[in-house]
Formats: sequence, C-alpha cells, structure tokens
Amino acid sequence: MNESVPRRSVRIGLLQMSYAGSLDQMLDEVEKRVDEAASESVQIVCLQELFATPYPCQEEDHCNFDFAETLEGPSVRRMQTLAKRHEMVIVAPIFERRAAGVYHNTAVVIDWDGSIAGTYRKMHIPDDPLYYEKFYFTPGDLGFRTIQTRYAKLGVGVCWDQWFPEAARLFALAGAEILFYPTAIGWIDGEKEEFGAGQLDAWQTSMRAHAIANGLWLGAPNRVGKEGQVEFWGSSFVVSPRGEVVAQGGDSDEQVLCVDCNLDEIDVVRTHWPFLRDRRIDAYEGLCKRLID
Repeated sequence: MNESVPRRSVRIGLLQMSYAGSLDQMLDEVEKRVDEAASESVQIVCLQELFATPYPCQEEDHCNFDFAETLEGPSVRRMQTLAKRHEMVIVAPIFERRAAGVYHNTAVVIDWDGSIAGTYRKMHIPDDPLYYEKFYFTPGDLGFRTIQTRYAKLGVGVCWDQWFPEAARLFALAGAEILFYPTAIGWIDGEKEEFGAGQLDAWQTSMRAHAIANGLWLGAPNRVGKEGQVEFWGSSFVVSPRGEVVAQGGDSDEQVLCVDCNLDEIDVVRTHWPFLRDRRIDAYEGLCKRLID
C-alpha cells in the first residue's frame, strides 16, 4: 500500500447491557456507557436491539405496545444529545411506533452533529418460541440500503437479519464498510446445557462468514441478563474483513467493547479474496424464488 495515502481508521464501540428496569433508568445507564466510550475515543457506537426497553416479545401482550416510541421520542432525542456532545455516531435501535397499528423494530443512525443520518427497519421478522416478533413488528420497507455517516458508510441489520447472507451481500454491494447487527438473543430455560454452546457458535459463525464473503468489518452487540425465560448470552464481538474475531465480550457482564477498524483493509482483503469480482450475476435469478422446483 502507498504509504503517502492517509490510513482510514475508525474506532467503534459496542454497548453490551442488561435492562435497567425503566426507560429513564435505561437512558441514564446508556449515557454513562456512551460517556465511557467517548473517553476511549470511540467514534461510532452501536447499542443493542431495542436498547431502551425490556425485550417484549416473549409473550403476545398488547400492553407491551406501550414501550413503543416515535422517531422523535425520548430515546432518540437523548441519543441525539449524546452524539452531538461527543461528536460521535450512535446506532440506536428502538421499538418504533410509526402510526396507529403499525410498529417496527427500527435502528436509528444518528450522525456526529445530532442529526439523523438514516434509519433501518428490521426486514426479517421471526416467530419462534419466546421470540414472537410477528405479533409486534411490521416487516421493514426501507430495504438494505447503506447509511453514510461522518466516519464510515454503515450497513445496519437487526438481530434475525444477521442470519441471512442475502442481506449482508446487498449491504456490501451498496458500499457498506462496517456491518452492525444489534441483537437480543439468548438461551431459553432448559436448553442451555444441551444446545447452548452450539447455538452461540452458530450465531457467531454466521456473521463471521458475512464478513469474509463480503470483505468488510462487522460488529454485533448483544444484551446480557435474564429476562423472563431467556438468558441473553452477551458475547458481543467485532470481526475483521478476514473473519477474525478481534474482540469479544463475556456472556454475562455489562461492558463497552472498543475496537480500531482499519478501513483500508477492505480493499486489501477484496483484492486477495476477489469474491465480488467473480460473482456470476448472470446466473443468480433463482435467488428471487422461494424454491427452485
């Protein structure tokens, strides 16, 4: 690499937290963690899925819609204040009330000056035991577009999106340099001993594969703590464009994971592993079908 070319590097932070008990308490705790990240010179911080609320989807209860906010609500406003104070980009996932009867699982990307750089609405909505998200969330309608911020171009998916290689590829093709997947995933009571290690390994392996196949940086912040019948397993991590896990959190502790990401590595990796160059875009029409009969 030409040494005369300035090195493009950005310092990211993943916030791994448990629910503090109320919206006000949660926002106060997040502020402390964001201040901590700022003291570590973090430029982009990503919060966990539905960061300001408990995870509401373990049951189908209409009362849980009371946790939802608009894009102008207290959670986004507080994060805008913090972003401007620290000249930091903040990825803030919320339970969005878009209109009466229309709710989304949404990530709001706030730029360094407190303005909203863009939003992403979760596209893949699960319906599994204790993850009854289809009851709450309308599927996203914004697609897999990237969001340009002061420090990097971001692709942001939310939790269940992280399992789909099509989504990661579309973010990459749209120019994403860093993929973020804010997450709420954990072990269901009675399953941890038998299936726990394999579930966590599959979760991480899936996203490592996205980083490798697309040659970009990736960060996944996850919740910790026990809520209802789910023990959120934390283990937030950052992956390089080579698929290396360069940092990983514990499975129970709250923490801020801080990592320097050299964005120049994207070009280096993609020229040595030219997966994007060798794609057969003339032969992939079958990907738009449910099944190929």
